[in-house]
This record gives sequence, structure tokens and C-alpha cells, in this order.
Amino acid sequence: MPVVEIEGLTKSYRVYQKNEGLLAAVRGLFHRQYRTVDAVRGIDLTVEQGEFVAFLGPNGAGKTTTLKLLSGVIHPSGGTAHVMGYVPWKREHAYRRRFALVMGQKNQLWWDLPAQESFRLHQQIYRIDATDFDRTRDELTELLQVRQLLGRPVRELSLGERMKMELIAALLHSPEVLFLDEPTIGLDVVAQHNIQQFLKHYQEVRQITILLTSHYMKDVAALCRRAVIIAQGRIMYDGSLAGIVDRFSGHKVVTLAFADDAELPNLARFGTVVEARAPKVKLRVDRPKVAEMLAAVLSQHVVSDVSVEDPPLEEVIADMFQSAEASLATADA
Repeated sequence: MPVVEIEGLTKSYRVYQKNEGLLAAVRGLFHRQYRTVDAVRGIDLTVEQGEFVAFLGPNGAGKTTTLKLLSGVIHPSGGTAHVMGYVPWKREHAYRRRFALVMGQKNQLWWDLPAQESFRLHQQIYRIDATDFDRTRDELTELLQVRQLLGRPVRELSLGERMKMELIAALLHSPEVLFLDEPTIGLDVVAQHNIQQFLKHYQEVRQITILLTSHYMKDVAALCRRAVIIAQGRIMYDGSLAGIVDRFSGHKVVTLAFADDAELPNLARFGTVVEARAPKVKLRVDRPKVAEMLAAVLSQHVVSDVSVEDPPLEEVIADMFQSAEASLATADA
């Protein structure tokens, strides 16, 4: 039985439209104008036990709204969802003890108290056995290398240290499902890497199910094999990371290093030149034309090195976001 099952899930908001100016503001006190925002539009999704799934999309696509629906924070406008057999928005105590939600832009720890005090509060909320609590806390603080920071007020910690404490708080009750919303937002490269390595290790050892939203493709590439891409509240893709490039990228990146110091040849007729700095030329070439292009160049020039690569995942996804937004806007017009 799948851990997460979603069918036709929708969420709409009625938003007040405030016009500019004092007169408009006074008029709005008596005759308010509203518009409907469709944050989630009929999502269907299934996630199996032990999967680590990336939930990708531009700002406003509906990613965070979906995680809030699955965690029971908000109610849907339509459709159904079950997580481990529970309906999230019923907010049953048995369900609350089996999942956790971590939002990179919101804190669950007491700002003025040491993190260890918030951990003790979580122990009481989730009714964690004292022995289990001590063992889990010690294991997590050791893995994240923050044991020496437990007695410092949260406000004195760096952003990366606070996020580590947030993860510990979320995992103290050993949840079976973990929802992560931008867990590395604003962190430096070192902090991002540390949290990536921790999540990868923890998921492999515990085999918990994780749904991750992130704008950092390095997070996604390091942790997830499956990606779900959402735009305008609708799922546009559900499959492997490699499949994103195969499906949505129509070109390859070809880099040629010429053996002589002569003037670089004009290769614009084969594709779009990205960079031309002797002795190398990098260009984007349509996939069907790569073989033809290489044959033509190699027959006329001495080449010391050549590489043919897929475009960066970030570039492919950004292009896909733009095309998806444009197509959905046209469909809704």
C-alpha cells in the first residue's frame, strides 16, 4: 500500500483585491472585490514507502500548499489524500505522531531558550519514552555535530546551526514520513552539504519516506532519484531526474578544444555559441544534429579534445518552468 495517495487534490483561496489610493481604500470598506487563486489544481500523486521525492516548481506553483495539505495544516477545496492511511486534515493524534514537517522559513524552536529545552518540550508533546528520547537525541546531535551547541540560546546560533536543530526537533519522535520545505534556503555551501549528507544517511538507514521542495538543484541531485514538477498548481512531470533532461531538453552542450593556435572557426551554423575562448569553443547543438556537426568539424580541423554533455539540470528545469507557465496561461485564457 502506498504511503502517500493523492487524487484530484485542489486548493483555492479567495483573495481580497485592494486598489491603490485613499478613495479606493475607503470604497473597499463597503464594496470589497475578491478574486479566486487556484493554488493546487487537481493533483494526482502516489509515493511508495522509503522514497525520497523532490517536489519542484517555481515560486507560487503550489509546492508548499501541497505539503501543508498533506500535513493537515490546511483543508483542501476538493479531492482526497491519504498518508499512511490517514486523512491529513482530520488531524488525528495517531497521524501527528507519525510524520514531521520542517519549513526552512519558519521556526519551531523557542527563540530565547537553548534548543535542548525545546527538545524536552517535544518529548512531552509526543510522549517519547525517556530512554528512547536520550538515545535519539544523542544520535542526531552526534550525526549533525551540534552536541556542544545544545545549551546555547537558539537566537545565538547561525542559520545553518538553527536548521540542524530544527531537523533534530522534527526527528526526535522518529517519524515515518518527513515533509521538507526548503530546508537549505539561505545556507552557505558548507551548511548545505552537511545537511544533504545527514538527510541522505538518515533516509538510507531509517528508510523513511521524504518529500522535499527545494530551489537548489544540488539538493535534488544529491538526494533524490524521483522528481515531481508542478507549475500553476498542476503536475507537469513525474519521473527520474535523468528523464527531465531527456524529455525537456532538445540540445546537447558540445565543447571542442582545437589543437592549433589558429583563429577559431566560425561554428555558429551548427548551433548557438555559448563561449569562444581559444583554444576552446562551447556551443549548444540540437540533439539530432550533434553527429553531423562533429563529423563536419573533425573533417576540417584538428581537434585535441571534445566533450558532449547534457545541459545543466538547473537550465533545463528553468526552461521547462517558463514553457509550462506560458502554456498554462494560454490554456486558461
